[in-house]
Amino acid sequence: MDKIAVVILNWNGVKLLEQFLPSVIQFSPEATIYVADNASTDTSITYVKEHFPTVKIVVNTGNHGFAQGYNDALQHIDAEIYALINSDIEVTENWLQPILDTFAKEPKTAIIQPKILDFKNKAFFEYAGAAGGFIDKYGYPFCRGRIFDTVEKDNNQYDDNCELFWASGACFFIRSIVYKELNGFDEGFFAHQEEIDLCWRAINLGHTIKYNSQSVVYHVGGATLQQGNPRKTFLNFRNSLLMLTKNLPKQGFYGIIFARLVLDGIAGVQFFVQGKFKHTWAIIKAHFSFYSLFSEYYKKRSIFQTRKYYMIKSVVFLYYVTKNRVFKDIFNSNQINNP
Repeated sequence: MDKIAVVILNWNGVKLLEQFLPSVIQFSPEATIYVADNASTDTSITYVKEHFPTVKIVVNTGNHGFAQGYNDALQHIDAEIYALINSDIEVTENWLQPILDTFAKEPKTAIIQPKILDFKNKAFFEYAGAAGGFIDKYGYPFCRGRIFDTVEKDNNQYDDNCELFWASGACFFIRSIVYKELNGFDEGFFAHQEEIDLCWRAINLGHTIKYNSQSVVYHVGGATLQQGNPRKTFLNFRNSLLMLTKNLPKQGFYGIIFARLVLDGIAGVQFFVQGKFKHTWAIIKAHFSFYSLFSEYYKKRSIFQTRKYYMIKSVVFLYYVTKNRVFKDIFNSNQINNP
């Protein structure tokens, strides 16, 4: 068994592999490196074989998205630690050792995220993960360093190793034994928020999730599905509701689901007013998809549901009404959860 396997999920991303795979190879001497290919139709596999023969390749049977793509590939990879990274990640020197040290010293820590900065503007955090994630009472995700569309500059304000609620799937470290205990990602999500769901399930079973600022990576973001894509809107809104259905504590369950549906409706109206009609329609479709899947996902609920799942009551209220746009202001609000 390998100590750590770095696994890059790829679909028609030969250009990204050309650009970013060399840094992974150069700065990952501790790891065995894999490309998990989601049945690409470009020259990805040929390119890796010809230029990086030490990299191992796992070929999936189809493009089944992030969730099933990793679930299928990891069945063929034997390692103590999985480092799941997007193909548009540039790693830095010594990025793995702080993570391995944390796993070695903290047996209860199951999942770790590094500091994720913006490849296009390296002085700033990157949207998808930043310095680690949380959700509010209604399931809206936010990060230290990124609240909705407001991204902070990295002024070393998050140079710590703190506990998180969720770690970004852009660069996601997990003990293989825990991944298997959780049966991996929920394949029904296809992509987006499956890592938050998996982290929530891990917390429900008593595992800890950490952020380690000594490990630094740079993420392009949106290389597969851009932020303004209605498909992304659909997946984010639908999957968030499915995640809440699976993991919310029993107390207040239906009230929170109803409130979330109303808040989503307000978001849809905002998109409509802005002329973003495709995004309004994406939210409507997300809700109908959620209704059709509700019974199936309710049956997935565990007998273990943690009460303390949110840091603040409403990130939407704090961001849009009281204009608290950075994590420090959010954290210092009077909406802190005291279960």
